[in-house]
Amino acid sequence: MGIVKINDELHEDVRKASAVMVRSINAQAEYWMKVGMLAEANPTLSFIDIMREQLRHADVDPRQVANV
Repeated sequence: MGIVKINDELHEDVRKASAVMVRSINAQAEYWMKVGMLAEANPTLSFIDIMREQLRHADVDPRQVANV
């Protein structure tokens, strides 16, 4: 595990988002980094397409989750 230095304003945004998303601050930052990396690696995909692909890789069917 390493330390990543970010400016105070971005840290505050991560803190606020983490509360909304019910994640730790570190987990929220990690999520944003992963999504950003996936978006850069797949510039033609939308956010929804990226999430759909990640769920498929995890063998999760969002339609089943929505019916719960």
